[in-house]
Amino acid sequence: HRPELAGRSFQAMGVSLVIHPRNPYAPTSHANIRIFVAEKDGEAPVWWVGGGFDLTPYYGFVEDCQAWHQMAKDVCLPFGADVYPTYKKWCDDYFYLKHRQEPRGIGGLFFDDLNQWGFDKCFEFIKAVGMGYINAYRPILAKRKNTPYGERERNFQLYRRGRYVEFNLVYDRGTIFGLQTGGRTESILMSLPNLVAWQYDYQPEPDSVEARFYQEFLTAKEWV
Repeated sequence: HRPELAGRSFQAMGVSLVIHPRNPYAPTSHANIRIFVAEKDGEAPVWWVGGGFDLTPYYGFVEDCQAWHQMAKDVCLPFGADVYPTYKKWCDDYFYLKHRQEPRGIGGLFFDDLNQWGFDKCFEFIKAVGMGYINAYRPILAKRKNTPYGERERNFQLYRRGRYVEFNLVYDRGTIFGLQTGGRTESILMSLPNLVAWQYDYQPEPDSVEARFYQEFLTAKEWV
């Protein structure tokens, strides 16, 4: 797919972070920023940056989703008015489980192959994305991590974590790239939750909070 990379050595550098809280009311979060450089003697390097952040709640709170996307929008605005809507849609499209016909979570930002701004501006952008993730997630985690919960909520969380596992093993670019290039398997699979459960043909009870979660949160929408 990339004939310009033929005969070049490459380096891939990145920071990837996934947090799977124990409390079902605290959402899972993921962030990644990365740089790819391919070099060849006597020729200019080929490079690009990529990354983003996304949120995977198990019990939805509108204010959390709005705050998450507001931070994503604020991060992007200095780099252009079209950046947030473009990368927000890319995130919605990317973190979608086709075989389940549902998104993994409520999205955020996703971008790849970015180099048209020049290296310095692109590097500033991925730094802003990294800081934006921290500033968006910490207040949500602080607000939700001590919410009382019971066996029902825990079971639903473990079931929904299954979607996270399915996405990472079937679709995720980073996982596929790492396994195909002989990366360290233990490190590559560190993004998976330590406990997960599947239930055959699960259907939430009608009018339950879990049913409303599917109807109101597991659908692409404009949060801000």
